[in-house]
Amino acid sequence: MIELCIKLYLLEKRKLDVAVISDVHLGTYGCRSNELSRYLTTIDPTILILNGDIIDIWQFSKKYWPAGHMQVIKQITSMLSRGIKVYYVTGNHDEMLRRFEHFSIGDFHIVNKLVIHHANNKKSWIFHGDVFDVIMKHSRWLAKLGAVGYDTLIYINAFINYISKKFGKGKISLSKKIKNSVKGAVKHINNFEETAAGIAIEKGYDYVLCGHIHQPANRQIANSKGSVNYLNSGDWIENLTALEYANNDWSIYYYQQDKVVLEMNENFYADEAAYLRTAELFKIMMEDFVKAS
Repeated sequence: MIELCIKLYLLEKRKLDVAVISDVHLGTYGCRSNELSRYLTTIDPTILILNGDIIDIWQFSKKYWPAGHMQVIKQITSMLSRGIKVYYVTGNHDEMLRRFEHFSIGDFHIVNKLVIHHANNKKSWIFHGDVFDVIMKHSRWLAKLGAVGYDTLIYINAFINYISKKFGKGKISLSKKIKNSVKGAVKHINNFEETAAGIAIEKGYDYVLCGHIHQPANRQIANSKGSVNYLNSGDWIENLTALEYANNDWSIYYYQQDKVVLEMNENFYADEAAYLRTAELFKIMMEDFVKAS
């Protein structure tokens, strides 16, 4: 444990103005909390934005809340203790938090949307994005059913990749293959991006940042009224991506391309046994919250 603390102390964290993560889905089997923990260990942002679907209240169960998921919560609270501002932008899977919009305690704030004014006079408009989802607006039960199906697909995918690894093969993503092969899914994503960009252009923003569709993106979108830089933070289930703002520009962070996190020892960023008791308490707290809602 002493060796672990020394390594953490010597690790030089990357300075960022803003870091954005979304679609973590803590409390589900597909969540890649260990990878996210490694990432959070390596960054030192002035602002951390949790852009929706961080805790999956839709599928929360007292039967499944691993210590690794609690580790992510503890890392975020640790950031708060270091003076990092944390904005929790509500999403559809954690929509119960929307009733607490404008709630603040210290540097922690719950919001439904957020505008950041950068030093170079540019503005970023940030929201989860489910408001533009037709299924979410008109068939919420279908969206929830799809969420369960997606989580099951990820669970099956993990088993397939385990077998694939045993045979010396690479990883595959079933959901990515489905998304990329179904024209309707591709059209849905394109419509989502165009709609978000169109409204941002009308409002005069320089950047628009979303999550929700689990598709990392950083591209310029233009129409007859102007153009905007559309960005999507992706997810921490398959893509393992985030958005980072530094040196007056946004970029996509790819976990699989980060040599620092990939070379970390499994126990480098967390001693999971130390968090078992805290994780149990958090499960009870979440159960009470769901019942109250």
